[in-house]
Amino acid sequence: MSNSDQIQRILFDQIDVRGVVARLEDSYAQVLSRAEYPPVIQRVLGEMLAAVSLLSSTLKLEGRLILQAQGEGALKILMAECNHLHDLRAIARYDGDIADDAAFNELLVNGRLALTIEPEQGQRYQGVVPLEGATLAACLESYFRQSEQLPTMIRLVADGAQAAGLLLQVLPAAGHGSDDWQRISMLAATLTDAELLELDNETMLYRLFHEEQCRLYEPEPLQFRCDCSRARSAGALQMMTEEELLSLAQEHGGTIEVTCHFCNELYRFDSADIRALFSNGGPIEPSDSIH
Repeated sequence: MSNSDQIQRILFDQIDVRGVVARLEDSYAQVLSRAEYPPVIQRVLGEMLAAVSLLSSTLKLEGRLILQAQGEGALKILMAECNHLHDLRAIARYDGDIADDAAFNELLVNGRLALTIEPEQGQRYQGVVPLEGATLAACLESYFRQSEQLPTMIRLVADGAQAAGLLLQVLPAAGHGSDDWQRISMLAATLTDAELLELDNETMLYRLFHEEQCRLYEPEPLQFRCDCSRARSAGALQMMTEEELLSLAQEHGGTIEVTCHFCNELYRFDSADIRALFSNGGPIEPSDSIH
């Protein structure tokens, strides 16, 4: 797939609509390599990754965007993140068998879907996305329509090897151009999943909008990258007391192991590390116990 692991904005010169297309391959494979996921979860994780890539392009701040779904059935949690540097990561937790043909809303029994923006500076914002559609794209479109009052079209597709997404949206505060939006959204609705996965961005843009005055911005790379660290793992351990951690380390042969669920990086802490953490009151220095 050309244009893989890239995000590219679409500029319409004469109408108040913005667009962006995202395509993932290696970054998607990196996520799937961390666990043995059944096909249906592979596909929905790919859609989640494409979705956060698209949505992060609308942010005008430094920070991260998180899309998280929780349910009470076999699928417990889906989570994908993208930050302003286009670093991606995602994870799923499930228990039991899941039908390969299950729709998105069928996966989330009594579920909820939340969109969270975490700026590096400023207040955290979270919006609850209604589960009113059979697909993730339909749920997100409903969110923008109801919560943001922004007409939005989102297309998402993933097949376990590639993932892609297209977002078209009326510009905030534009306040006009309903005829333009109807025309653009109807044209975009003709795009097939196969075309979204297989066509390069220029060909797809011409296929859809050759009668419009539009062009593509320079592509920006997408990549899998986890921001876990020894310091963050140590901070998580501080939820327990020093005595509890020392006892736990003794029960496990002298060390506590903390594994990042996103990337499987393993951090080990021995009794000296634990004492140093509480005596210093902050992050501990790296030691030979890290792997």
